[in-house]
Amino acid sequence: MSELRTARLVLRRAIPADILAMHAILSSPEAMRYWATLPHVSMAETETWFEAQFFSGDPARDEWVIVQDGQVIGNIGIWKMPEMGFILHPGAWGKGLATEAASAFLTYAFATYPIEAVTADVDPRNAASLKLLQRLGFAVTGAAENTFLVGDEWCHSVYLALPRPTA
Repeated sequence: MSELRTARLVLRRAIPADILAMHAILSSPEAMRYWATLPHVSMAETETWFEAQFFSGDPARDEWVIVQDGQVIGNIGIWKMPEMGFILHPGAWGKGLATEAASAFLTYAFATYPIEAVTADVDPRNAASLKLLQRLGFAVTGAAENTFLVGDEWCHSVYLALPRPTA
């Protein structure tokens, strides 16, 4: 499948032209606040990330760009199967777009992969992402301290899981 459509979004496979929009997101301190790495400082850093994210051929990854009105506004996918992650440009926050993208992606993921659950790892300070995942049915399964060192700051994790829906 090469495209998922919702009322306001298209989720599709990345193309090389998407790198500029992704760099705008990945170089934003606001967007990267709760990410596991520092904001990108160069296009070369984004190019390395972009290649690994979308074109590595890794069977444990399934990554999509999120498009609204023809503009790439983020990324959603599974890495380290079955862990889901997403990032949106701050200009797209607070409009229900992440929920819309995640709902469509989860339907696709459960239809495509023989996984028992989709998991997530969220910085506990990221209240918006925690709330979004819980609205989608994810439940907290655990927590850990000092799981990511981002720059000189240790970050913590809340672990969540969404079991495969029953028929």
